Amino acid sequence: MDIKSVHHYRIDWIASFVAVARYGGFSAAAKALYRSQPRVSSHIADFERELGTKLLDRSVHPAVLTAEGRALLPHAEEILRHLTILADLTGGVVRGEVRLGAYPSAAAYLYPLAVRALRRSHPQARLVLREGPSVALGSSLISGDVDLAIRPLLPLINADQVAHRILWREPLVAVFREDHPLARARSVWLSQIASLPVISIGESDEGYGRQYETNLAFAQAGLTPTITAQTNQPQTLISLVRYGMGTGVTNSLAMTTANIEGVALVPIADPHCERVVALWWRGDGVKSPAVDAVREVIGRLPSPQWPWGEESPVPPPADQRRTQGHR
Repeated sequence: MDIKSVHHYRIDWIASFVAVARYGGFSAAAKALYRSQPRVSSHIADFERELGTKLLDRSVHPAVLTAEGRALLPHAEEILRHLTILADLTGGVVRGEVRLGAYPSAAAYLYPLAVRALRRSHPQARLVLREGPSVALGSSLISGDVDLAIRPLLPLINADQVAHRILWREPLVAVFREDHPLARARSVWLSQIASLPVISIGESDEGYGRQYETNLAFAQAGLTPTITAQTNQPQTLISLVRYGMGTGVTNSLAMTTANIEGVALVPIADPHCERVVALWWRGDGVKSPAVDAVREVIGRLPSPQWPWGEESPVPPPADQRRTQGHR
């Protein structure tokens, strides 16, 4: 159908037709619509004239739908349903599809909680997950491919139009093979890890390697470890550690959502050894009640908890304390 031809059809014709079919006659439809019976009858006649077919058989009382009327009815009802949605969008009902970008471990923890909370507070809004690495999530947010993003503060997003709200801070944790001498330690220091082959967060070909939390933690401690591999996938990091390729250093949340069989997790005692996770959005975008509602819902969710790192750290050996004193 040519889109120009729809201008000939009036919404009150469709509403009167659906009301007659739903309430079983002109009189009942007129009462339901708060219109006079002649007005409803006139609407149906005009509608039939424009369509070129009879929708109601008036030879019986009350009038009944013709075959053509029965075929048209579900489509007419659908038109009215969509008009109701349009009215809701401007009438205070939060409705819409919000695209949420998140890296895998954050998605595993936060997405189910967000969906459940959103269903309670805004059941007409829908949250769609888009998973990806941190750098790609920043690009997707800037390009408009996602509406919101859950990603760390690092690597930095070099764009003025984005804003963020910190959600939680999670400590970095060392991942040892279960038979490693340090696997049963209460805590370890970066200086102990730096002497070992290290598997860290990130991807070597991104060009952001030095901006990841692990790399910055070693750099701030004045240490230059040998990085044997980098990965954004928690299960890959664990597998590399399990097969003796090095000691992992990663964010705690990644380990709570992975199968850690064959490895041991040991807290890192150095201060400020953490990942800071934030909710990101574009500050220059079109205001959306649905996006704002999701932001509020996510902001109220509880922060993840860690089963390690509660005890006081064990002081490092004397030679390592001397090294730290000269940083």
